[in-house]
Amino acid sequence: MELCSSLAIKRLVLSAWRPGPAPGVRQEDARFGRVPVRLYRPRWPPARPRAAVLLFHGGGWICCSIDSHERVCQYLAEESDSLVVSVGYRLAPEHKYPAAYEDCLSATLHFLQHLQHFAVDPARVTVCGDSAGGNLAAAVSQSLAGRSDLPRLRAQILLYPGLQALDFNLPSYQQNRGVPLLFQEQAVYSSLLYVQGDASNLEEVLEGSHVPLDLRLKYRKWVNADNIPEEFKVRGYKPHKPREFKPEVFEKLKRICKPTLCPLFAEDENIRQLPETFILTCEYDVLRDDGLLYKKRLEDNGVPVTWYHLEDGIHGIVNLFDYPGLTFPSGKRGLDRVVAFIKGL
Repeated sequence: MELCSSLAIKRLVLSAWRPGPAPGVRQEDARFGRVPVRLYRPRWPPARPRAAVLLFHGGGWICCSIDSHERVCQYLAEESDSLVVSVGYRLAPEHKYPAAYEDCLSATLHFLQHLQHFAVDPARVTVCGDSAGGNLAAAVSQSLAGRSDLPRLRAQILLYPGLQALDFNLPSYQQNRGVPLLFQEQAVYSSLLYVQGDASNLEEVLEGSHVPLDLRLKYRKWVNADNIPEEFKVRGYKPHKPREFKPEVFEKLKRICKPTLCPLFAEDENIRQLPETFILTCEYDVLRDDGLLYKKRLEDNGVPVTWYHLEDGIHGIVNLFDYPGLTFPSGKRGLDRVVAFIKGL
């Protein structure tokens, strides 16, 4: 009927269900500067200063919200006895890159600079995100690595993160191109809306025409199917030869070289300073190999990594752990592993 856009409908559907307050958690809406946040505190008095988790929601930078991830935040707060801060960053295409990244970094800086107001342990502050939120958590963690004027992040938790826009034909993108909840084309579509505000050049990016040969060679040591373990290629993989480079497309998308957009492109010096990391990947997810490649980069640079792979998982599974009529046991298994990781810090 052309009353509103399909993106508006998607946003409404994904944020429509809110579970309501959890009995064991106190919730409070606030602002960290100009960034809206929602705080989740366990109701019982802590035996010691609590850990804190800053959560950046997924949704391809274009949808979802604080509301869509409320049940996950309630569960994390109650089960891990942590203060959870859910960050409501600006969405694309209305607000292109680097708006989401800047909001998440700003909220994290505000929190770290005012820890005395939240009764948390400065040595146990973690950033966490799923999908696009995992991208933002990785970017924020890299931006804060090595800073001596703030408490050091204790850990980063990356749930099926998207970490690069160089190659959308890695094995997982080929194997799972038509698997919900994230299709191959949809991954490119949301990335383009975040970077340039529209989805033009989608076909060129899918075919690899958006990256010049020199950059492709430069990043090949990090974004390369050869770095994916062979057991993840048994469902079929055919090496993809990029189409002819189109300079006009690269000119529009050249910001993909920035680590704050593609964290896999950070230099080793920065990677070595990152905190302990938890990475969750799902077998039936186009973003699986982004997580596997980042796992290798971190381990190669001496960063401790806890990796959990859901062999029966699909993209977005953790957020469906308690969704009415659409609950998946593997989603709860993944979330419980996150809880165990937080409690072990």
